[in-house]
Amino acid sequence: MVKKIKRTTKNRNLTNNKNLIGSWSFLIGIFLAIVLGLGFTGSYQTEILWAVFLLGIVVGLLNIPVNEISGFLTSGTILVLVSFLGIQVGIFDAVAPTITNMLKGILTLFVPATIIVALKAVFVYAQQ
Repeated sequence: MVKKIKRTTKNRNLTNNKNLIGSWSFLIGIFLAIVLGLGFTGSYQTEILWAVFLLGIVVGLLNIPVNEISGFLTSGTILVLVSFLGIQVGIFDAVAPTITNMLKGILTLFVPATIIVALKAVFVYAQQ
């Protein structure tokens, strides 16, 4: 009985650590996307863009549990499509070009996360 409780506690701690890493990855990714949009990156723009991309992969792998896949895919897809549409239409170019840059940063974070979660959904549905 004691061994079973220890294993359950260990599994719960591992899950909490994954959620913590995923949550921090999401927050840091959003922060870096805003920094990219505001143009405070200087000569480190390429490195920060790669960091945002990799954080998107981490968010997709660690932050979205199986029971939240549907909600994330819906909201993530809508966010990606609306951001892309806003960039393509060029509505923000004349008014606030920094918003266009922030949308590009958000796309860099959410596109890989959405792709990873979509692949997770395919595997979950294939197992059923």
